[in-house]
Amino acid sequence: MKKNKEIVNSFDELPSPSFVCEKDLLENNLKLLKKIQDEADVNILLALKGFALYSTFDLCRQYLKGCCASGLHEAILASEEFGGEVHTYSPAFKKEEIEKIIELSNHLVFNSFNQLNQFRDKALGKTSIGLRVNPEYSSVEVDLYNPCALNSRLGITKENFQEDNLEGVDGLHFHALCEQNVDALEGALKAFEKNFSLYFQNIKWVNFGGGHHITRSDYDVEGLIKLLKDFKIRYPHLDIFLEPGEAVGWQTGYLVATVLDVIENGMNIAILDTSAEAHMPDTLAMPYRADIRNSGFPNEKEFTYRLGGNTCLAGDIIGDYSFDKPLEVGDRIILEDMIHYTMVKTTTFNGIKLPSIVIKVSDNCYQIVNNFGYNEYISRLS
Repeated sequence: MKKNKEIVNSFDELPSPSFVCEKDLLENNLKLLKKIQDEADVNILLALKGFALYSTFDLCRQYLKGCCASGLHEAILASEEFGGEVHTYSPAFKKEEIEKIIELSNHLVFNSFNQLNQFRDKALGKTSIGLRVNPEYSSVEVDLYNPCALNSRLGITKENFQEDNLEGVDGLHFHALCEQNVDALEGALKAFEKNFSLYFQNIKWVNFGGGHHITRSDYDVEGLIKLLKDFKIRYPHLDIFLEPGEAVGWQTGYLVATVLDVIENGMNIAILDTSAEAHMPDTLAMPYRADIRNSGFPNEKEFTYRLGGNTCLAGDIIGDYSFDKPLEVGDRIILEDMIHYTMVKTTTFNGIKLPSIVIKVSDNCYQIVNNFGYNEYISRLS
């Protein structure tokens, strides 16, 4: 979908709120992923669930092999806007959507033998069929993001694996990580091999899922390359896929917001034109403390404020921060690292306006690639 791109020449001209993705930083991440892809002889896909900024796909496709999708709409986006390979997994596919998904997908991964049995005949010969397995290795601390938590609905455990029901199955997929380093992958991979390597001789590919924090500054990139190479030595006939999403968009931009009001109720409170609930829900769900440029922890700097969102939810609070100068109406606030798992999760709760989307091309060139308004709100309702 091609959009008219308005150009502005300074930060001060940007609409507020807006997500600003810095092209140079994104390309740095992509180059690192391409290095791993080439040196380890693996295939790296963009996980759309974490980063779906399709205005950057012309750049992304220069480095990555394709996309992994979580259902019909992401598969359509991958096919129409990215090109390359499309690998689709869902906890359950709907029968009225499956034929279109098969048409779009190079790989189709089922979450259960029930789903495999239901759709195998439709998929055979049209796409490469895989099964998601659960290696039962858990190193993720927050259960909300732990795909291998006790009683997880995601993937087939060894106990429930039907070795006599693998007709047409070309690959196995597991996903056990969340924002983790290579040591977590090493643990998950050992469990995966222990439980499922018996079946490797009869398949063509394996998918190690996402959650690899590859572009984080302290990630052991060389350790990852060695781990992948060693796996290839053990199983040279298997193609390997990784599906990072957050690692693509990690530290590539920010959310810019504006102070609308400053009030006092036991402490100073600044109301912004953005929302934790509607625009960055993981700050409440995980939860985590967003980094704000030129700020400190409460009382670390001279002036401390609670930053609140512009919805009526009492808990729409971004957090408590301190600044060198008093905040005033009209001041810009920059919330760092807000490109991954933000745009894909925004809502119009309370009728709040969605942030604009901006690509920073250079210091003097910003492309406003999408603006939102009432239509985005009303189109979700009837």
